Amino acid sequence: MSGGEDRPTGEFADIARLYRPLTRGAAGALALLDDAAVLPSRPGFDLVLTTDTLVEGVHFLPDDPLDTLARKLLRVNLSDLAAKGAKAFGYLLTTAWSLRCDEAAREAFAAGLASDGEAFDIDLLGGDTVSTPGPLSVGAALLGWVPTGRMVRRGGAAAGDRLLVSGEVGKGWAGLRARQGELADPDGDLTRLYRLPEPRLALAEVLLTHASAAADVSDGLIADAGHLATASGLALEIDLDRVPFHAAVPSDAAGRLAAAAGGDDYEIVCAAPPGAAAALIAGAAEAGVALTDIGAFGPGAGVRATLGGSPVTSARAGWSHF
Repeated sequence: MSGGEDRPTGEFADIARLYRPLTRGAAGALALLDDAAVLPSRPGFDLVLTTDTLVEGVHFLPDDPLDTLARKLLRVNLSDLAAKGAKAFGYLLTTAWSLRCDEAAREAFAAGLASDGEAFDIDLLGGDTVSTPGPLSVGAALLGWVPTGRMVRRGGAAAGDRLLVSGEVGKGWAGLRARQGELADPDGDLTRLYRLPEPRLALAEVLLTHASAAADVSDGLIADAGHLATASGLALEIDLDRVPFHAAVPSDAAGRLAAAAGGDDYEIVCAAPPGAAAALIAGAAEAGVALTDIGAFGPGAGVRATLGGSPVTSARAGWSHF
């Protein structure tokens, strides 16, 4: 602002000023002047939708910067689409602003959306904004395309399939503890990993080609791998000695179990037939992502984790909202 001009204020002024630019001219967004978006069909593709909500004090800390919060919101949803083999193109946004969120806070949030909207080539298509006397809550529903009938489901594994995980496990667990002052983080690397996870978009195509089932690791490795087993009607054994834990994770049994149940890693856990596992690992390596074989599916039900060849149990398998 210059010259002392008055700027329009209020919900619709915010939408026009902060969010209309995030549509990047996408026709289906209708310049955010309507109360709905309209999307043309795409022959040969299925529309894949996913949604996540982040609540202050539950999914992020009150002093987390709002630009990185916005980026994390998009990235956790992009992670879900990557696990399905889908390519994102747009999103719907819901914001419930707490009383502490002034104009500068809303501008910072919109700037974070703009940054990752450009980085990941996704457009804002619409949404809703409200205020609340409670904690800040933000949600996004991402939309993506996947070739017809080829989405990688949780429930596609078969007995004998191998279990694989991308990257390193325990980053989110360690990052949260660094933010809480429980782990040293002199360079801020753990905090960065917690605030800005990297969705494994490079794996989407190789998952479509070789994986029988997949999910992202948001609730914890044991829990999310267990979701694959449950959806597939199988039992699962995870060898924690083979899991690639982040260097900040303690090497004792308690530390590894805690990290394997910690969540917020946004890696991909997937299944592949024994004959396809090597090709899946090689294809991921070509895409710049390490995949590690950490277990196997078999007949039955339940998840069994081992460490040093012996079964181990944890008080909880992963994050739950209830």
